[in-house]
Amino acid sequence: MKLIKKLTAVFLVLSMLLTLGACSFQIESASPGTHTVVDHLGNEVEVPNEVNRVAVMDIYPLPSVIAMFFDSADKLVGIAPPSMLAAKSSILSELYPEILSAQTGYINGSSVNTEELMKLSPDVVFYSASQPDQGEQLRSAGFAAIAVSVNKWEYNAIETLNNWITLLEEVFSVSDKADAVKAYSDDIYDLVQSRVKDIPDSQREKVFFLFQYTENTMLTSGKQFFGQWWADAIGAKNVGEELATDNSVSVNLEQVYAWDPTLIFITNFTTAYPDDLFNNTIGSYDWSPVSAVESKNVHKMPLGIYRSYTAGADTPVTLLWLAKTAYPELFNDIDIIEETKKYYKEVFSIDLTDDQASSIFAPSAQAGDFVLD
Repeated sequence: MKLIKKLTAVFLVLSMLLTLGACSFQIESASPGTHTVVDHLGNEVEVPNEVNRVAVMDIYPLPSVIAMFFDSADKLVGIAPPSMLAAKSSILSELYPEILSAQTGYINGSSVNTEELMKLSPDVVFYSASQPDQGEQLRSAGFAAIAVSVNKWEYNAIETLNNWITLLEEVFSVSDKADAVKAYSDDIYDLVQSRVKDIPDSQREKVFFLFQYTENTMLTSGKQFFGQWWADAIGAKNVGEELATDNSVSVNLEQVYAWDPTLIFITNFTTAYPDDLFNNTIGSYDWSPVSAVESKNVHKMPLGIYRSYTAGADTPVTLLWLAKTAYPELFNDIDIIEETKKYYKEVFSIDLTDDQASSIFAPSAQAGDFVLD
């Protein structure tokens, strides 16, 4: 009997120790803590294991990508004014009305007011890798500042999106999106390539991207901007390819006459619409001699959850729409509305209505009320 009592006591002690050990382990595992992330400039940034408050500088598409990533905009406490304008003008604010509560007053162009930003208490701040001095300013003010690049992958919109999603997974310790985004994007890219690869050079569309357009400004894409990648990806020729300037390039109508594009895509970085070219309603420009205008082959680019000319969550759908618009006979079996709904559902678990999906391809002019610094 004494032996049984002793064994029982030992068992109880061991049970208590194991229980305490388990509790200790659980407490340690649940500890907030931090982890290290390597950003797109190679900086090692220590970020909280639990990131609940996010501010974004002038990486304008990124807030929309973060919202899609979480199927929620609750974490976004600060975004830039151009990002807010796009949100108000697109289905982003319809899907995630909470994004309208994000603050914008801490940033003006590429300048940051660190005191105003401090009031938002962000756990992390995303900034442009093209602004390393801004990163130093943010770090000096005590922020966990993470550089995000738009051109590290030579304006390849798919690779840019893939790397943004991968970085978000590392920052937020979530690992269920990058593979799905990459797989879907790769499938769309391969589909497009399989259909356009055999187009003879003489039949390839000559594309002009009207990036910004006002009474006295006309900007397009040269070789070092997203327009070049889009054109290459859909088997077309970017007429501005000869221009080597990085990012957007200023041109005049005489240059456009010389290039004589057969297809024009107008971005949502301008309020201009095809009718403005057909009817010459902006400034003193005369577009009538341009082949694309003569044939009415001028199109406004989609506005999904952000302006689709840049890399963003809508990139695979944008690629498919561009290809179908350039070569409708090669993609007449593609229902772009159904494909858009499928992409949102399969990759981000978002159910779009037919009206929401259709609205992406009929954007309002408001989102284009945008002037780059």
